[in-house]
Amino acid sequence: MIDIAGAVAVESIDEASRDQPEPAHAAAGVRGVAAHYGDPMREQRLLDTEVGLVDRSHRGVVAVPGEERISWLHTLTTQHLAQLSPGQGTELLVLSPHGHVEQHAMVAEDGVTTWLDTEPGATEGLLTYLEKMRFFSRVEPRDATAEHALLSLVGPQADEAVTALDVPALAEPDVVGLPGPKFRAGELPGRPTARYDVKPLPVGGWARRGPLGVDLLVPRAAMDQVVTQLRGNGVPPVGLWAYEAVRVAARRARVGVDTDHRTIPAEVDLIAPAVHLDKGCYRGQETVARVHNMGRPPRRLVLLHLDGVTTDQLPAAGTPVTLDGRAVGFVGTAVHHYELGQVALAVVKRSVPDAAALRVADSAAAIDPS
Repeated sequence: MIDIAGAVAVESIDEASRDQPEPAHAAAGVRGVAAHYGDPMREQRLLDTEVGLVDRSHRGVVAVPGEERISWLHTLTTQHLAQLSPGQGTELLVLSPHGHVEQHAMVAEDGVTTWLDTEPGATEGLLTYLEKMRFFSRVEPRDATAEHALLSLVGPQADEAVTALDVPALAEPDVVGLPGPKFRAGELPGRPTARYDVKPLPVGGWARRGPLGVDLLVPRAAMDQVVTQLRGNGVPPVGLWAYEAVRVAARRARVGVDTDHRTIPAEVDLIAPAVHLDKGCYRGQETVARVHNMGRPPRRLVLLHLDGVTTDQLPAAGTPVTLDGRAVGFVGTAVHHYELGQVALAVVKRSVPDAAALRVADSAAAIDPS
């Protein structure tokens, strides 16, 4: 965790003083990062209106060097990586044979190594899968979490803030629009569906422009130097609670928190950034193609407004969402948002109408139709 006065670690929150309950990810093994720095609501506003530095060093990092790394990862994952160039990033998924989401990773290519950062606690599963699929390929995947840490600059001023680290301007994310069902082969370009600009950091590692700001993968030995530079240029530290609230409002699902063992990419809006619909075979492709061509994933990701829930009663991940006493989905991440109030991401049956009178435990819940 960044050693800054006022930091309250996720693993040692004082129940009497905290402003909202420990989020679901804390119970799932997220430890060693700051939940907040004394005022979670002010920190949320900073991420919405200015910029803040979030310690996300609990995320796993997998390094994949080797001359065949790009073509090898291209064959194993949902993303079109064959044309991924140095200085580019994207997102990818690893699916089960039945097309269920098993792993999600953000990608950065530096010309020597392809870097994958993934959910806390997911590194072992991802690395085990990659090791099993090496065969005779010239690749050397390894767990690099002890070597590198992820920090994130989040907010509308993130691009301006990163210049304090002598990083050239980063291009805006480029995400290919999805074609309609039954698209013709060749309609999608032979490139990743999401491209994120990647630039090297002078201290080592890189900066990657992404959906919520700028991610910094830095050598752990250089973390203090990077934090000091950014704080010296007026970038305040912001806790994980604020980051999660912004993520929920942006409806960005986290694999393993906002998904279950049956989740397919189309249900949680992961097709556009992480799945290429016109590339060679990969595990689970049949399910992706069938659901896309039918145009009807069985469930969908929604934002729920929770009524009558206080900040210390937010539902845990996995809590059922019910309609007329019948389970129709489950809650993922629930947060107290500084503008929206108590809200949660949830996966519900596609047949559930937006106007349905839902319940989560003993509380009323309503789908945000926007």
